[in-house]
Amino acid sequence: MPTILISGAASGLGRAFLDSYSNDGSNNVIAIDRQPIELSVYQNHAATIQSHIVDVTDERSINHLTAMLSDTPIDLFIHSVGVRGLVPAIEDVQPESVAAAETLEVMDLSTLMHTFQVNAAGTFLLIRALLPSLRRANAAKVIIMSSRMGSVGHNTTGSAYAYRASKAALNAMVKSFSIDVPEVVFVLCHPGRVESRLVKYKEDGAISAQESVSGLLPLVESWNKDDSGHFYDRFGQPIVW
Repeated sequence: MPTILISGAASGLGRAFLDSYSNDGSNNVIAIDRQPIELSVYQNHAATIQSHIVDVTDERSINHLTAMLSDTPIDLFIHSVGVRGLVPAIEDVQPESVAAAETLEVMDLSTLMHTFQVNAAGTFLLIRALLPSLRRANAAKVIIMSSRMGSVGHNTTGSAYAYRASKAALNAMVKSFSIDVPEVVFVLCHPGRVESRLVKYKEDGAISAQESVSGLLPLVESWNKDDSGHFYDRFGQPIVW
């Protein structure tokens, strides 16, 4: 029975991954989020599911999780925790305009720091803490939901300072993990522009989390050591760093 850990499982992409993997009776699923996850809706699903409240910005919360999982091999870890890096005061006034809340003129230190803390530092701390459990498994995989906006080479429109920079930092950290921990597969993935709680308004062209995950599942299954340290879009095409 493979053990699958899903972060950010209360909503968005994480919830869609949880919905999918919970249908397979051979799976042991561990769902984590900073918000409670209502497991009663999964009582008729085939998989074994447990949930834990974990805040990736709190090392004590992370250490509490890893202490509980100290003897548990993790075969697959899907990390989908993240924030969009929008200045709250601007987003509250103009929720329909994501661009207005991340420009050069409005960006502030607290937004930058919080976005880095969640998207980059929190991810680093969580992955590092989980390494013993990942190493216990045979050829474990870590699939991180990144963003094409974290690609420096793809940036042709500017702005989005907190989000772009935090995702670029995330990408650099995961690349280092792939080198320092070669026995584990690390893959960065751009899931597409997904409708989620990252923003208060549905962006033009946004797809549902279910649509994104349905396309990602076969890729997650197929990615192996040859893909470790690489950055792909939701169709499996490489993204420039």
